[in-house]
Amino acid sequence: MEKNNQAKKYEYLVDDPNVKTLPIMLSLIIGAFFAILNETLLNIALTTLMKEFGITLPTVQWMATGFMLVMGVVIPISALLLQWFTTRQLFLGTMIIFTIGTAISAIATSFPILLVGRLTQAVGTGLLMPIIFNVFLLIYPPHKRGKIMGLVGLVMMFAPAIGPTLSGVIVEYLGWRYLFITVLPFAIFSIAFAYKFLINVSEVTKPKIDFFSILFSTIGFGAIIYGFSAVGESEAGFANPLVYSFIIVGIIGIILFAWRQLKLEEPVMDLRVFKYPMYTHAVIMFLIIIMSMFASEIILPIYMQGPLALTAATAGLILLPGSILNGIMSPFMGALFDKFGPRLLMIPATIVLSGTMFMMSRLTTDTPLWVVILGYILLMLSVSAIMMPAETNGLNQLPKQLYPHGTAVMSTLQPVGGAIGVSVFISIMNAKQLHFLQNAANPKDPATINQAMVTGVELVYFIAFAMSIVAVLLAFIVYRAKPADTTNEIQKEG
Repeated sequence: MEKNNQAKKYEYLVDDPNVKTLPIMLSLIIGAFFAILNETLLNIALTTLMKEFGITLPTVQWMATGFMLVMGVVIPISALLLQWFTTRQLFLGTMIIFTIGTAISAIATSFPILLVGRLTQAVGTGLLMPIIFNVFLLIYPPHKRGKIMGLVGLVMMFAPAIGPTLSGVIVEYLGWRYLFITVLPFAIFSIAFAYKFLINVSEVTKPKIDFFSILFSTIGFGAIIYGFSAVGESEAGFANPLVYSFIIVGIIGIILFAWRQLKLEEPVMDLRVFKYPMYTHAVIMFLIIIMSMFASEIILPIYMQGPLALTAATAGLILLPGSILNGIMSPFMGALFDKFGPRLLMIPATIVLSGTMFMMSRLTTDTPLWVVILGYILLMLSVSAIMMPAETNGLNQLPKQLYPHGTAVMSTLQPVGGAIGVSVFISIMNAKQLHFLQNAANPKDPATINQAMVTGVELVYFIAFAMSIVAVLLAFIVYRAKPADTTNEIQKEG
């Protein structure tokens, strides 16, 4: 407590000689790494689980759909939780929930029990990233945040990148339960490490809880994620009544949630963060990047396993170098951001991104494999120079009292943008593919089927190319954001 009181004399904890910020950072990053790794660790094991429990593909998909659904429900209320509980309480509680979910999954004797464990894990995973972003904003001043947020970017990209590869090895040689058993000791270590080293860095204000906001948020974000996630469960796609009903309910819920926030004196998620131009700029850029990444991470493996006739393992290995390079380069790009600001990074990176998307829109059934590998590497390198610098720059402009809300909005966009991106791009690809086959002379010919898939892939990447042009335009108007003061005055540095 004495250390905490001394820390309050300093605007940022990193400037306090009595506080060791490195252990705090390590506590958060260790927990985040294994929680985020867990997101993709189970993807390759879905077929194994179908055989183990005798369930269908739509049923086992709830391991992924349900995970995103729970994250979409808990993340919007993270801003409220960050103001009701201390950093220490919230992180330890979150990791304990995640660990309990991991233990339940490891000993599950039926699919419903396994699903309960998985959804419990999702509660912990969903709350971790808002906690980490908020703590780093409080510990480090704006001119030091780029490198630190780059380390977060390394965790966010490297962990899910190695997930499928690691999962394949574990499932083949040890069995699916070890996907959870392997994570358990690291999660427990994270709890013990944080218990010893993590101190409180945030102020507990305990704002009034508005239950209507929580209700609208749960219905809105939950329904929108479920609706878009269910698009692929039937041939009808978006025409499926179940799909469009949930999407409509979700949109209504989000509108009511937003309206409610603008009326409240103490909103659950303060949407006044969008009054800050560089924050709004960052949100738009973030969504474009998320969509571009999903265009590649979902569509590219389908293309490689279809027209290029590669195995799933080979396709995964081809994507691995780009993802690893993205993680490695994130701290470096963050350091460049601290030194030179966002414009020097974003302008060339968005141009490379745009060129890469155009190159990928010219894929054919005869495209050399090295082109695919190079394209994905260029994509992920450009993402490392855009996403975290844009996000850091946007958060830098917010006053301290809006940090929890800014991080909550950003974190909410990830599962929502992910669900929308996957369903929209898959639907576009399938529609183009079907249209091609309907006009083909021999629609059952394997070569024709491959060509139909290529036309769908080309269209998806062309749409991603059009989105990347918007990113290029946004890069030319970005400027280094400086923190707004308590009077919400927006300061601009050219």
